[in-house]
Amino acid sequence: MADQGDETTQQKSGRDLTEGPVWRALAAMTAPMGFGIFAVLSVGLADAYFLGQIGGTALAAVGFIYPVTTAITSLSIGLGAGANAALSQAIGRADSDEATQRLGLHAMGIGLALSTAVAGVVWLIYPYIFQAIGAGNEVAGRIAEYMPIWALSFPFLVTMMVTNAVFRAHGDSLTSSWIMVVAAVINVGLDPLLIFGMWGLPELGVQGAAMATLAGRVVAVALALFIAWQRGLLGWCGGLFDRIGSSARQILNVGLPAAFSNAINPAGLAMVTAAVATVGETAVAGFGAATRVQSMALVPLLALSAGIGPVVGQNWGAGAKDRAQDATRYAFMFCLGYGALVAVVLGLFAEPIAGIFTSGEEDRNYAATYLRFVGLSLFGYGIVVTANAAMNSRDKALWSMGLSLGRIFVLYLPLAWFGALTLGYWGIILAAILANVLAAWGGLVAAKSTGLLRTNSWVVDLPRQILPRNKRA
Repeated sequence: MADQGDETTQQKSGRDLTEGPVWRALAAMTAPMGFGIFAVLSVGLADAYFLGQIGGTALAAVGFIYPVTTAITSLSIGLGAGANAALSQAIGRADSDEATQRLGLHAMGIGLALSTAVAGVVWLIYPYIFQAIGAGNEVAGRIAEYMPIWALSFPFLVTMMVTNAVFRAHGDSLTSSWIMVVAAVINVGLDPLLIFGMWGLPELGVQGAAMATLAGRVVAVALALFIAWQRGLLGWCGGLFDRIGSSARQILNVGLPAAFSNAINPAGLAMVTAAVATVGETAVAGFGAATRVQSMALVPLLALSAGIGPVVGQNWGAGAKDRAQDATRYAFMFCLGYGALVAVVLGLFAEPIAGIFTSGEEDRNYAATYLRFVGLSLFGYGIVVTANAAMNSRDKALWSMGLSLGRIFVLYLPLAWFGALTLGYWGIILAAILANVLAAWGGLVAAKSTGLLRTNSWVVDLPRQILPRNKRA
């Protein structure tokens, strides 16, 4: 009977990440997430491609919308990180199935309440947000067709992301990945039908892109909840509200700083977009297209940041700190190797790639220039997001928030505005490169300071050598 019970628990919990080679656990969690994240990001590219057929105004509207909605979406990423940290450590400690089910339900409830409130606020204030970052009247009209429907879809997105975090915390990134694929396939499939009015459907333009997003999220969250319930990862359990305060603290202690940390990057991108707007709307269109291509190039690194969380969380919860450190080291090595590959590919093929997602020669040139040179520094961004995910999973979310704050508000944003006012578009490119490279060094320092990296490199230890001993704590 004991063996049968162990087998049942293993089926519910998915993969035990505290045993076997660390690199294999990391690869098993990361590889499926690559497909899921690629699918999600492909939605932004599909929107840009199809709306670009309408004209430059619609494409410019997407250039403004993308960083703002990505910043808001960070709440879902943060809450997912909080749920993953709490659940994966609970699984590593071998807490009971009922306790982990209850914790998962608490995460879902918190996510739904917060996302509904945020969606309502976004619905009310989005015109002022886009006015503040430089959207002109014609572009603002297109934005107004998109944002109310997107806000309606936001609670569905958060519920899906938290449910996916439940799967990943149990060592099952495959289910999480294909749920994301389902949402993206529905979205991309409906895009041309609703945007252009095909198959007898009305021609909705920008509004059609938002309707496609809503449909994909509704279907995906229904599937995710059904599967999680069927497998016993979620379910009605005794004392549903027992320890809800403790659950909220565990989830929000990581979730809120992680949400803020994830929001910092796209929010900073929105502010940098305002700097790009000083160059012209064509530059905004090219910059927006380039950053969407960049997001696709970063898919393996973003998948790695999603995969490392459960590995670090389960092992830290089980007291296997050396395995968590090994996972972090392997992840950083991958960032360096993959970053070199991306730099070569974008350097050689920047112009044809940019041409797919732009509507004219001038915005294509802006996009290609960005991709060719900023591509050299993308390894640094990978180190930052991977370090953030690892620190979140061992309850050091304030460190990850500090790293993201430093990258954006100390480096990228000031340098971008200074660069835009002095060197134009080239100043923005140089700012992005410096922000990625210097923040990568900060990620290494933070990882060692939080016990996630073993190294004797003088470069990583430099802050300890400079700061007085009584300041290091």
